[in-house]
Amino acid sequence: MKKILLYIIILFAFFTQAAAQSWQNDAYPLHRAQQALTDVIVHDIFAPPVAARIYAYTSIAAYEAACKMDNHYHSLYSQVKDFPNIPPPAQNVATSLAAVYAYLLIGKHLVFSEPILQDSLNNILDWFKSKKLNKELYNNSLAYGQQVADSITNWINKDQYRETRKLRRYNFLKEEGKWIPTPPAYMAAVEPYWSKIRTIALDSCNQFPPLPSTPYGKGKESDFYKQAYEVYTTTNHLSNEQKFIASFWDCNPFAINTEGHLNFAIKKISPGGHWMCITSIVCKQTGADIIKSAAAYTMVSIGLFDAFISCWDEKYRSNVIRPETYINAIIDENWRPLLQTPPFPEYTSGHSVVSTASAKILTALFGDIAFDDDTEVNYGLPVRHFISFTNACNEAAISRLYGGIHYLPSIQNGQTEGAQVGEWVLKKIHLQ
Repeated sequence: MKKILLYIIILFAFFTQAAAQSWQNDAYPLHRAQQALTDVIVHDIFAPPVAARIYAYTSIAAYEAACKMDNHYHSLYSQVKDFPNIPPPAQNVATSLAAVYAYLLIGKHLVFSEPILQDSLNNILDWFKSKKLNKELYNNSLAYGQQVADSITNWINKDQYRETRKLRRYNFLKEEGKWIPTPPAYMAAVEPYWSKIRTIALDSCNQFPPLPSTPYGKGKESDFYKQAYEVYTTTNHLSNEQKFIASFWDCNPFAINTEGHLNFAIKKISPGGHWMCITSIVCKQTGADIIKSAAAYTMVSIGLFDAFISCWDEKYRSNVIRPETYINAIIDENWRPLLQTPPFPEYTSGHSVVSTASAKILTALFGDIAFDDDTEVNYGLPVRHFISFTNACNEAAISRLYGGIHYLPSIQNGQTEGAQVGEWVLKKIHLQ
């Protein structure tokens, strides 16, 4: 009887200790931090390429802090150009706390609404404090998170972002068939010098150039007219399902609405933000711990970061006119697209590029599994089921045709470009 009692006491102590330590590998605070960052990115209205930059650097900071405590995962040092060699912690730290603290410190460095993100950080730190970790472990973890964040910040500051803020205003090409701003706001060109930003995995911004865009033509016999007419006829005969698909993948961070003399804006999640939320959904669905979740965020965000650089390099090189401008001038002056036309050139389709890159990476990490996407619930749309990441990225790509903002070749060639970027990220970077 005494032996049985002793055995029960030992088991109780073991499971009590395991439960007390399980929070250290819990990905919950990282997912919470990711959602808090997304909310601030939407609030601050960052353009899609800039939002992808924020996601990449925050995710990398969290991963680098976490991987130092897990021998099965490898640092980005020696895998990524100019990446710092961050030493492991000198003292015992809590993986999850150090990683999330580094994540949000970098986030605060990159957003405008720092106080909002600080509120989220305080709430997350309160969650850690509720776990009753000793003061020394808590302080060591924050100190290491700060150390990682400082190293990552020095690396970030050399990516040419600040230099592109100082470049002169973009001058539109006054040539037939070239992009010009579109209604209702006729907004200035978004990030015309983004190709100058340092890539992470890609060797250069033009490593995977898409096929040349369709030569411009106004005659009904020209291929360009035919691709524009396809947009025109498709949008004029949309089913309710196609309209919903266009809205679900709209992901326009700043859409202007005009009603009489009243102009107001609707803020939405960016394309990259949508795929980071999908990453979060799948991490939770599969029970991924802190290190696996941080690795997934890192790989997907690197794909997004480089995909936007690749896409924007082509956009401002080919400088293709948007369907709205062409159709109004050549086919039907009263036609309007279902979605608001974004303020940058047409070719290639950004959502096609980044969605396909993301799907390639997520499939490699988790398999092409089914999931329920609730990303758009906060924006008034219901949960949507996808049988695979490939299913989701194909729908995101074709949504641009339904929305009337891209020609089909831009979508198809954009997906090829995105696949090449995603496959290269998987080939170049090995976290395990």
